[in-house]
Amino acid sequence: MTIEMWTILLAAAVAVAAMLLFRRGSLRHRRTRGKDADRVRTEDALKHLHDCEERHVSCTRESIAGAIGEGEDAAAQLLSRLAALGLVETRDGVFTLSDPGRAYALRVIRTHRLWERYLADETGVPETSWHRSAEEAEHRLSSEQAERLAARMGNPRYDPHGDPIPTEAGELPGPRGIPLTRLAAGEIAAVVHIEDQPAQVYAELVAHGFHPGTRLRVLETSSAEMRVEADGRTVALRALVAANITVSRLPAESPLPRAETTLDCLTVGEQGRVASLSPACRGMQRRRLMDMGVVPGSVIRAEFRSPGGDPTAYRIRGAVVALRADHARLILVDRVREGA
Repeated sequence: MTIEMWTILLAAAVAVAAMLLFRRGSLRHRRTRGKDADRVRTEDALKHLHDCEERHVSCTRESIAGAIGEGEDAAAQLLSRLAALGLVETRDGVFTLSDPGRAYALRVIRTHRLWERYLADETGVPETSWHRSAEEAEHRLSSEQAERLAARMGNPRYDPHGDPIPTEAGELPGPRGIPLTRLAAGEIAAVVHIEDQPAQVYAELVAHGFHPGTRLRVLETSSAEMRVEADGRTVALRALVAANITVSRLPAESPLPRAETTLDCLTVGEQGRVASLSPACRGMQRRRLMDMGVVPGSVIRAEFRSPGGDPTAYRIRGAVVALRADHARLILVDRVREGA
């Protein structure tokens, strides 16, 4: 047999072996993916059941189908399996969590809210992306990883939206506050929770600068809209949007934060003395600004803007840095005269 023939046979054998390995690996991958998908559906269903309990609404096969994103037949099969595992109970077509099912659901919720807290405090991930990232992390992190994360962060009690984080033992404080829509004109309150779903409504609240801790005064209210004063600004909110804010009433004489200028409002040549950083500025982003010298008392001068208007170059403690408008908007300043 010639060298050329041996080469052809050897190449063919290698190709066949590679194909078999690929098929075996693909099958194993599909099986793993299938197991993961079953676990995700299980955990999503248990979370939905827990959410229904908290909202005091009935959980049905139809609502489970919506929660897992599949048809009612798939939901029925899943519920049968959960019942067989002792995680779900049923009566008159309404499904509820058993004690083991509730404990499982709370572990998933704990991981989700811990991950959102981590993203808010330790990273620069935009807040409109926290929920989506946590939806993945809650299925990916093990209980041991979640507890290490909790210990690293000092076992926080609330996530960045104001939702309570279940304890490792499965204890969950009751809800706080009342919907903003229940307040009358003239009342003062502090935001304790902002609902992050649906995403479009949450993005609107983020754009308006609302976050847990924001103090506000109701100016006007109607069935269609509310006007509130917050951080020295007047904001008009559709009733649908305002309903996603939960507040705690404050005494009528409670002070509201005074109106301050944000750094992005300075024109080229103007100076501002840093009053504070917005509470919405968290984690890595906050540390980066503070490392630049953006701390209360620092004077910042707007030097020049890029041809497109964003970013702007600012002189901070002798150094010139470029900041985009969405970052400069997080820095609250008092305008100062040249040389002051």
